[in-house]
Amino acid sequence: MGLMDFIKKQFIDIVQWTEDTSANDAGTLAWRFPIADMEIQYGASLTVRESQVAVFVNEGKVADVFGPGMYKLTTQTLPVLTYLKNWDKLFESPFKSDVYFFSTRQQIDQRWGTQQPVTIRDKDFGAVRLRAFGNFAYRIADARLFHTEISGTRERYRAQDLDGQLRGMMLQHISDAVAQAGVPFLDLAANQVEFAKQLQTASAPEFAKIGLKLESVTLQNVSLPEDLQKILDQKIGMGMIGQNMGQFMQYQTAQAIPKFAEGAGAGGGGGVAGDAMGLGAGLAMGQLMAQQLQAGLAGHAAQPAAAGVPLQSAEEIMALLEKLGDLKTKGILTDEEFAAKKAELLKKLG
Repeated sequence: MGLMDFIKKQFIDIVQWTEDTSANDAGTLAWRFPIADMEIQYGASLTVRESQVAVFVNEGKVADVFGPGMYKLTTQTLPVLTYLKNWDKLFESPFKSDVYFFSTRQQIDQRWGTQQPVTIRDKDFGAVRLRAFGNFAYRIADARLFHTEISGTRERYRAQDLDGQLRGMMLQHISDAVAQAGVPFLDLAANQVEFAKQLQTASAPEFAKIGLKLESVTLQNVSLPEDLQKILDQKIGMGMIGQNMGQFMQYQTAQAIPKFAEGAGAGGGGGVAGDAMGLGAGLAMGQLMAQQLQAGLAGHAAQPAAAGVPLQSAEEIMALLEKLGDLKTKGILTDEEFAAKKAELLKKLG
């Protein structure tokens, strides 16, 4: 081995990290400069590029931290390391130190999402199990803290090594974000930006504890489990008909009757069971009609004459009496109920 080979093997004149787009460097958050058994030449050049931070570590203790720029490594530029190694002012010898580079650029398009529905409190429904997913972006803000808490002495630490931990930190704050946003579930779709903002606010302190800054959070979708979605669809349908349960049930019954008839005609609903189902549907229909009729009569009776509402005509009253008679004949109204309603209507004729 020649003298020059010996010198090249023992001393390092340039300390730098040139990131590339290869798979080896993709998503790298921390990288340890290869020192092995070599030493750094006193007065060597340190190059820290934009979106990088360099950290010198002596015997496990973080020493000097360098931001972007070019530096000449001397006792003046390495004050902490000089103190830790007890160098004097005249020290000019090669030295050993671990050097770590950290990428401070944003790690974008990181995915978060609920693998299982998360239960949250809701203003409208009391408690709701929902699913949500979106993206987030972060960067290393405190390289010293990140080295101490996360990356340590590993030769290379990638974003994918941290992915599961960060996603869990996001998910544990979903309930807090919904509560702080003050937005009911039905309005979340129209307030995705506010929900994402609150999720970022709730999660950011946890990121800061490990030296990271949560730069942005987006919400792409929020939904209910399939069974709850069906219930919500029914509630929306009731809202579209004015929250009138009577009308809703009447509509459901009217839709069911043809299906019963089809089943009976095809032989699937024949016999005693088919007859019972058809009879039950008919009775339910009649009861709903009677309830609506009673509610209508009660509503008219409660309206004061001074309000200027026109009274029912004689023809309308007679038509109501005929309908009441049909309901009594079918056994839906009792004799007492029919007599009471009949007397009430006859008073209006008088």
